[in-house]
Amino acid sequence: MAKRVLVVEDNELNLKLFCDLLRAHAFEVAPVKDGREALAAARAFLPDLVVMDIQMPHVTGDEIIRQMKMDPQLRAIPIMAVTAYAGHDDEERIRAAGADAYVSKPISLVRFMEEVRALVPTETQEAPQP
Repeated sequence: MAKRVLVVEDNELNLKLFCDLLRAHAFEVAPVKDGREALAAARAFLPDLVVMDIQMPHVTGDEIIRQMKMDPQLRAIPIMAVTAYAGHDDEERIRAAGADAYVSKPISLVRFMEEVRALVPTETQEAPQP
């Protein structure tokens, strides 16, 4: 069964890139363009991972992360923050909100997938090596 990833990103090109990349690696993906819809989408989709943009209109990614971590149904879902904020203080603030991983934009596709796999091992990764 494919692992499920909720991608919350307001930029159309980034949203398409993340979703296409994840689908190419056999993940089931649900895209969300408006952060205000993220919590309802997470409850409906029940993802194995959330990829969260931080800088969005209406509600910031770190606000959504805090809300998810307070929700009993969602708090155990790992969250990978993807952001243009690249300072050390920014990473600390985002991790303090509850993000399990932090990737700065522009992203390296290899690093992005390494972080995804670290947070959501696939069945082939979990199998013991002979």
